[in-house]
Amino acid sequence: MKKPNSGRRLKFGFVALMALTFAGCSSISNVSSDGVTEDPVWPNAESVTLNNKQGTYPNFYNLTQVRSGVTKDQLYYLLGRPHFSEGISAKEWDYLFHFHTPDVGVNNVTTCQFKILFDSESVARSFYWRSVGEGAGCPPGSAKESYTLSADALFEFDKSTLSAITTGRQELDNLAQSLSNAKEMTGISIVGHTDLLGNSAYNMRLSQARAETVGNYLVSQGIPANLIQAYGVGETQPVVQCTGSGQELINCLAPNRRVVISVDKQ
Repeated sequence: MKKPNSGRRLKFGFVALMALTFAGCSSISNVSSDGVTEDPVWPNAESVTLNNKQGTYPNFYNLTQVRSGVTKDQLYYLLGRPHFSEGISAKEWDYLFHFHTPDVGVNNVTTCQFKILFDSESVARSFYWRSVGEGAGCPPGSAKESYTLSADALFEFDKSTLSAITTGRQELDNLAQSLSNAKEMTGISIVGHTDLLGNSAYNMRLSQARAETVGNYLVSQGIPANLIQAYGVGETQPVVQCTGSGQELINCLAPNRRVVISVDKQ
């Protein structure tokens, strides 16, 4: 026997489901089909809806495994569900993370927002950090010691595998030796940068791959993997601005092609 108003309830449920689906497919940052944006938009850090509305302390090693190409299921395993109400089909996920940073931040804690953007196939493609309040910078590990290595010395053009050029490899070996002798390290942040030549989505992926290559090399030299966080920012943080064309422009933009390694210590 048909229950009274069951059709109304069914209709209401369908409308609610469709509203949730369309809301989930929306994007506050105008994400392209390649999974990038020119202007990331951040939700209010106080509007966290999960984890008791407080965010989480992430597993540092799991963060190092977040890279271009991971799926939402893999991210769920590594980081947990996103911390804001963005919908299961959203083009971007946002997290609120806390890091223990002795002598820095509020009660020795640095708070950061972490944004992941997905392409049209729901695969993670680009990543962004934002500081919340005072702290050690986001992600932590950039406030104490910083080393900048030329990407041209480390990699062949348009590649993410280490080249055989002795100068760049020697710099990396010297850094690995220095880090292996360092005491009381709490984190190592490796950030890959590219110049503006080429597609922005491709540059983001290349910078991520180069940062991961450097991180993996340091691990091979005995640096603990759980201390390392590697990510790319593509062309978004240039140190020089250039005009012109051809080889002259490529040479001028060389300082932008780099890998920055920051070491945080107690």
